[in-house]
Amino acid sequence: MIDTIRKYSKSINRILLFAAAVALVIYIFPRQGKFMFEYTKGKPWRHSTLIAPFDFPIYKTQAELKTEREQALSNFKPYFSFQKQQAEEQIKRFDQEIGQQKAQLLNAYPFLSAPLPGNSEYALFSGLRVQTRKLLQEVYDKGIILLPEEYHERPDAMVLMLVKDNFAEPYELSEFYTYTTAYRYLSDELIRYLGSRSELQRETAEALISDLQLNRFLDNNLNYEEERTEQEKNQALSNLSLTSGVVIAGQRIIDTGELINDETAKILDSLKLQYEASLGKGVSQYFIILGQTLLVALLFLIIFFFLYFFRKDVYGKLSSVLFLLLMVVAMVSLAQLSFKAEAFNIYIIPFAILPIIIRIFFDSRLAFFLHVSTVLLAALFARNSFEFVIIQIPAGLTAMFSLYRMVRRSQLVRAAILIILTYSLLYTGLALWQEGDISRIDYNMYIQFIINGGLLLLVYPLIYIFEKLFGFLSDVTLVELADTNHPVLRRLAEKAPGTFQHSIQVGNLAQEAVYKIGGNPLLVRAGAMYHDIGKLGSPMYFTENQANGLNPHDHLPYEESAQIIIHHVESGIKMAQKEKLPRQIIDFIATHHGTLKTLYFYNSYMNQNPDKEIDVTLFTYPGPTPFTKEMAVLMMADSVEAASRSLKTYTDDDIDRLVENIINHHIAENQFINAPITFKEISEVKDIFKQKLKNIYHARIEYPELKK
Repeated sequence: MIDTIRKYSKSINRILLFAAAVALVIYIFPRQGKFMFEYTKGKPWRHSTLIAPFDFPIYKTQAELKTEREQALSNFKPYFSFQKQQAEEQIKRFDQEIGQQKAQLLNAYPFLSAPLPGNSEYALFSGLRVQTRKLLQEVYDKGIILLPEEYHERPDAMVLMLVKDNFAEPYELSEFYTYTTAYRYLSDELIRYLGSRSELQRETAEALISDLQLNRFLDNNLNYEEERTEQEKNQALSNLSLTSGVVIAGQRIIDTGELINDETAKILDSLKLQYEASLGKGVSQYFIILGQTLLVALLFLIIFFFLYFFRKDVYGKLSSVLFLLLMVVAMVSLAQLSFKAEAFNIYIIPFAILPIIIRIFFDSRLAFFLHVSTVLLAALFARNSFEFVIIQIPAGLTAMFSLYRMVRRSQLVRAAILIILTYSLLYTGLALWQEGDISRIDYNMYIQFIINGGLLLLVYPLIYIFEKLFGFLSDVTLVELADTNHPVLRRLAEKAPGTFQHSIQVGNLAQEAVYKIGGNPLLVRAGAMYHDIGKLGSPMYFTENQANGLNPHDHLPYEESAQIIIHHVESGIKMAQKEKLPRQIIDFIATHHGTLKTLYFYNSYMNQNPDKEIDVTLFTYPGPTPFTKEMAVLMMADSVEAASRSLKTYTDDDIDRLVENIINHHIAENQFINAPITFKEISEVKDIFKQKLKNIYHARIEYPELKK
């Protein structure tokens, strides 16, 4: 039972991932049916004559409803309540405080002690006190209002509702005081009062009024009734009609070829809303969900079987499957977002990002297949599904062709321009075919295509993010890794110059071979540059770095020498992990010798000890053997290049014999049984190596000496 579970655990994980993706896409689908007709305002009706199938109201457009709401709110009268006790409290407080300030005021303004004209029993101070109370009462009787911020810009003629004794009456805003106008009125009236009863200067009167600080006794007694205002406002908005008429069943709506004007578009939109709303009721909703489930599940099932039967390498990596599903779901989610947001058109979404990124990390066939599947899913959210599919699929092909290998940023800009041109040409062709009139082309679409092309530039940072998240390796990173200014390669050039030159030559050989038989030449070159970095630990133990004929192995047993040579693989893996080199590069280090033997030390030991039993593992590399085409080519290039340095003569026969012997030995040692490379491709690799080595070691012309 446990063995059965382990056997099928890989497929179970993948099936669960696909099921989660299907459930997520179904969840974001709208829960209404889709209207059977596609139409665009300002364009002709392409379907047969449309008759109203049932009675339905004509709904107002959002613009009409917005205008009516704004008009209703502009005429709306806010509610305020009148507070009587406010005047009594403030006048009483004034009377108390001016009594406390009497001595101070009489000392500062002696004229206040003078008899009041017409009533000599009282001083002018008493008259000022009585007059101020009277004016405050007048101000409060009229009312002091504090407007909410939303009404600050309203004119003085604005009408509001004032509630007095539970009875609301309309008033203009100009009929009330504000803090400023109330204080100005009090100040002017008191100055006039003092001027008519004494001969003091106006400046003195103004100073006295300022010292009284009458603003402290002013407070709004007209309070804003927010709750009641909101209730009345909502009531006014709820009374607005959402419809502007009714279409009767059997009434003709539009004929074939008739131009869709604003009124017709409103009727069609109303019919669409009514139709989709009717589908969302009762048992029909379950059939809608069932239909969506079938469509989405079938498309994802096709993707599943494509990976299972044709891309076993991708199917075998859970992170790769997860990445592909996330890309598809993300694009469909963006399409759903555009479906909900009217201002966010679906043609702004850069669907070409998906085939570009998948092409960079995987291959063109998988990129195109997933692009088509994603476009078919996203088309369910498009207003005109046919037009959307016709435009998006060729645009995806253009994206893959124009960005076959991205090693420079300029390639991405060029690809974006080509994709914009593709979108524009396809849309122009469709529009001319459908409309038959160039003046009816929607030029806003070209702006959306330009925005789409601009968003394609997000590919560059996304590649870096996906590499870090999912452990992928792009061509851009490979170019950066193969740069000889990389810190690891700089150390290799300084401490082990012979190994560094050997790595460059191996990279040249392997890259040419991969160009011929197919594969990733940038990957094999980067792998070649790092395959021998383990020799940095002890560079002098390798012949290419030895000088002056000094060889440390002359004083060591053959077993120990073999172990030193073999150890450079393990040392290289540890160094690569410490330098955080990609896993794909580390695989080249681990497999470039496979499970071969260190033949020089092995043969020497056997010749010296013919009767002694030998532990073969002491002379054998730990492996594993190459498991990709690029690794197999690197192993052959590494052995051939190293062996070519030991040739005494570089004739064509010597080079041919060397290449044949070494690669045939690899085959005999079963080094390529795990690599997807054929005998035909191995033969082509041999031919490439022979030709390249002959070019490297070709005979030079001997220059004649100058005779005196």
